[in-house]
Amino acid sequence: MTEPVGVGPWQGAWPDDPRYDPELLRDGDARNVADRYRYWTVEAIVADLDARRHPFHVAIENWQHDFNIGSIVRTANAFLAAEVHVVGKRRWNRRGAMVTDRYQHVRHHADVGALAAWAAEEGVEVIGVDNLPGAVPLETAQLPERCVLVFGQEGPGLTEAARSACSRTLAIAQFGSTRSINAGAAAAVAMHTWIRQHADG
Repeated sequence: MTEPVGVGPWQGAWPDDPRYDPELLRDGDARNVADRYRYWTVEAIVADLDARRHPFHVAIENWQHDFNIGSIVRTANAFLAAEVHVVGKRRWNRRGAMVTDRYQHVRHHADVGALAAWAAEEGVEVIGVDNLPGAVPLETAQLPERCVLVFGQEGPGLTEAARSACSRTLAIAQFGSTRSINAGAAAAVAMHTWIRQHADG
């Protein structure tokens, strides 16, 4: 027998707070959200997150409908990234996001040039993450507070256009036989590096 997910209908007098959703209070809240957000509307949760978001962004190239994008969106939500940028095809597989794309801002750019133009306008440094010759070890790099960490497709990695747009490229140390790690896993490692350097905890 599986354990019930979330919480049941609200017990007692309903709270007089516009952040609460009457339907969730009545029926219960089985969403995958932190306890502090139980019974809140999606809009209220997003507004609360927006007041606390970190100033780093994540971008991933989407030329092959990469299934990692959903996982990256979910991790970006967990680490409270400002935005996730999808570069290339607009459509992406949302299954791995586990509905976190409702709470995480996702922006689309038609190509790397559009991402670079946005970054220049916002004053955000574009940093590639890929195990390329000449890349600086992520473990020893200092990340700026305002940056966008760019990832390529599973397999081919960053395109030539993306490499050219990046001010520098960082590599994640590996010690086994595989040539590269999963793009979603790499993004999680890089995001957590930013968190360790800049987040209050």
